[in-house]
Amino acid sequence: MSVPLSSLPVLPPLGTESPTAILKAVYDLGIPVHQEERPMQSHHDRYDYSPIVSRPDYDWPEGKRLAFYIGLNIEHFTFGKGLGHTPTMAGRPTDQRHHAWREYGVRVGVWRIFDLLDELKLPACHLVNSTVCEHYPQIIERIAERGDEIVGHGRTNSESQGDLAEGDEAALIGEVTETIKAHHGTRPLGWMGPWISESAVTPDLLKEDGYTYVMDWPCDDQPIWMRTRSGPILNVPYPVELNDAPALLNRYHTAEQFQRMIIDQFDQMLALSRQQPLVCGISLHTFIVGQPFRLAQLRAALEYVVGHKEAENVWFTRPGEIARHVAALPTGTVPGG
Repeated sequence: MSVPLSSLPVLPPLGTESPTAILKAVYDLGIPVHQEERPMQSHHDRYDYSPIVSRPDYDWPEGKRLAFYIGLNIEHFTFGKGLGHTPTMAGRPTDQRHHAWREYGVRVGVWRIFDLLDELKLPACHLVNSTVCEHYPQIIERIAERGDEIVGHGRTNSESQGDLAEGDEAALIGEVTETIKAHHGTRPLGWMGPWISESAVTPDLLKEDGYTYVMDWPCDDQPIWMRTRSGPILNVPYPVELNDAPALLNRYHTAEQFQRMIIDQFDQMLALSRQQPLVCGISLHTFIVGQPFRLAQLRAALEYVVGHKEAENVWFTRPGEIARHVAALPTGTVPGG
């Protein structure tokens, strides 16, 4: 069904958009937005308040102070239904144009990014939808060849796990775990939900399925232990700000500005890591920075990072290695421990 341009909503001018205006525009476009009703709570009770300036000091391996990792989102989307990114807000995420734009990431973008990481000798973690294993097995083979880590990232980014009932969510987590294990040879120990989505019991279900860490809570620059009904689970920092999807697609930063953001974040966190050990992550998506004009800016930023004069103080790593290091620290070193 064609939609005349005159019937499309007028989005607010850049820099003036309010959440209400954006939400109204999304509704007017016919894009379903689920707002789950949950009982009001004064606190989630997953962790206590802990000011970073009052915590015990510790080091990363070899006395390094900044842990740097790249988190590459490798995602699969169903055709014609469900959720999906778009290059701009003005469009339906399920049409062939936007679906094909996202498929560029797994057909082309991811391979360019793999080559860049190989050239710079950078490790990475890959946040992988389990359906990627079935549809794009060559990608899983390349991840294994690189010795990289796979983080569980739901079944597909066409759905949000926070919408599911507890039994259905537990089944989804189990299915994802077994699918990745069957194709990669190793089960994931870390998890980040599609769209960074959680239900009220997600950390509990992950702990009960054998996961040791999550990346869904962007509350800190250090890992922290979180409570679950079955014991603690670690939260490894994952960036919402230094993330190409919201930065380039929602906040309309340019590729050059995103390069500057990476460099500024790295420089500032490296300086701050003299006071506390920190985690600096970069979140990327294959169909966004895999575009050649953006890949050029990513290359410039990563070349700056690996060539920095203080790179000897940086631990180039993966979230799973961060989690293992923290788990071996004395009790009480890390908040919640």
